[in-house]
Amino acid sequence: MDILLIAGLWLDASAWDDVVTALEELDHRPVALTLPGQGDGAVSATLDDQVAAVLAAVDAAPGKPMVVGHSAACTLAWLAADARPERIAKVALIGGFPSADGQPYADFFETKDGVMPFPGWGPFEGPDSVDLDAEARSRIASAAIPVPEGVAKGTVRLEDERRFDVPMLLVCPEFTAAQARGWIDAGDVPEVARTRQVDFVDIDSGHWPMTTRPVELARLLAAAATDV
Repeated sequence: MDILLIAGLWLDASAWDDVVTALEELDHRPVALTLPGQGDGAVSATLDDQVAAVLAAVDAAPGKPMVVGHSAACTLAWLAADARPERIAKVALIGGFPSADGQPYADFFETKDGVMPFPGWGPFEGPDSVDLDAEARSRIASAAIPVPEGVAKGTVRLEDERRFDVPMLLVCPEFTAAQARGWIDAGDVPEVARTRQVDFVDIDSGHWPMTTRPVELARLLAAAATDV
C-alpha cells in the first residue's frame, strides 16, 4: 500500500528517512511529503497550499493510500480525509489530534517576520522530549524550518461528514491510549469522537518517534496498512 507521510511543524520530508527505509523493507510504498513552506523555501505558503500538496499526493497514488500525520499535521491528514473520503483507506495520527472546523491550524507560538520559528526545547520538556539525547535535540533544532504564518494561523475548514467513515489509527507516543480515550470521552477531541472506527496503539517514545523509534513506528504503520 502507498503510505503518505506528513511531518509536523518545522520538519521536512527528511524527518521520515529511517521510517521510509523500514517501510520499504516491509513491502510498502512510503511517500514522505515536502510541504509548501516546510522544505521548498516558500515563506508565503498558506494552509490551503499545504492541503493542496497533500491532496495532490492522494490523487497521484495508484490505489487508496493510508495518510499519516504527525503532531500538528494530524489535522492535515484529516483535512485530506474530509476532501477525499472515498480515496483514502485510513488515516494514522501520531502524537496529535485533528483540529475542529473553524479552529486555527497551529497558532501555538509567537510569529516573527511572517514565520513561526522553532521555540527551543523549553516548551517540550518532559514526556515530549524525554527520549531525545543532546545530539538528537541539536540535530532537530538546527534543521528546524520556520513555519509560514499563513500556515500556522490558517483556519481549518471541514465540510464533508463522510470523513467520519474513514478508519483512524491513533499512535500514542508521549501520552497513552488510555489517556487519549479519556480526552475523547471528555469531549476534548470531537473529530475523533465522531469517527466510526478508531484504533489505538501505544509506542514507548516521546513526541518524535520517527527519530527515536523509526523501525517500531514503521512496523505499527505497516500493520495498520495491512489491516484495511
